[in-house]
Amino acid sequence: MWRKCEDSSVVFAQRAIVESIGEERWNLLRRNVQFHLSVSDVAERDGEEEPLSNGRLAVTIECGEAGYLKIGPAIAALEEQAVGLGAAFYWTLTYALYRVMRIYNHDDALQYEERMREYAEDDEENRSQYEFPEVEKALPECIQGTLKNDDHCAFLRRARRLLSVHRRGSYGSWIERLRRIDRLSRVRLRSDACFCENGGYDTIPLPSLVVAFKDHDAIVACFDEESQYMLEGSAEPIVGVVFSPSKPEELKRALRVVSRFVALSFELFQMVEEIQEWEKRHGGTCLDRGESSLRVA
Repeated sequence: MWRKCEDSSVVFAQRAIVESIGEERWNLLRRNVQFHLSVSDVAERDGEEEPLSNGRLAVTIECGEAGYLKIGPAIAALEEQAVGLGAAFYWTLTYALYRVMRIYNHDDALQYEERMREYAEDDEENRSQYEFPEVEKALPECIQGTLKNDDHCAFLRRARRLLSVHRRGSYGSWIERLRRIDRLSRVRLRSDACFCENGGYDTIPLPSLVVAFKDHDAIVACFDEESQYMLEGSAEPIVGVVFSPSKPEELKRALRVVSRFVALSFELFQMVEEIQEWEKRHGGTCLDRGESSLRVA
């Protein structure tokens, strides 16, 4: 491989990482989301690339198009199995993914709706022309009933216990994948500080996953509006780590960061495909999600 890379450490590192991901994982991710992994000897600072010093390299993973999970039918099925199981599944997934990647879900849509209402209040001339998505009304009842839960830690503990009780039930495969996602998300491997906020990026990372309850629901509508502006500036990478190839500990840390992210994404999108296949067998599903430039069609 080194000879094929013509003695380029950047090309060698990138090929080695991609090969270590493996064909099965690579194909799964390509079907569901557009991640870009790169290894470079430069880093972005205030919109410009600057060489890294002392032979260091930067590994980054960025998202070009978000994956999509329609979770409403799965939540309803879980609630039929046990009251609260659907809500436990949704919130455990939400908080696990929050730790690792940016997702777009009901919370983002609620914030968008709130901004629209504030704009309408300040725009007396055109106030009557504003349309609001009414996001909360679009949520399943089991999710609406948990929105005002203040003690998130206690709620998540109860949710994990409930999921554990039903992990051998009809939807045990989903639950087991979620439990693995949750465990992986709690391994503290953060991006380097130079890639966060003060790295000169215009926005936070783009969403890796849109989580809606129905196709074309209020959450999807809000995302379609917001996504029109998400590509206008440079976004932080989802993962960013700098290392020196000559320092084994730094190299091992970089590998752990990338490996954890890939392993979690693999579990996530296997679960996404399982839920999609289950829904096809139980009444069919419509996967036409429009022309958004940030969503996998």
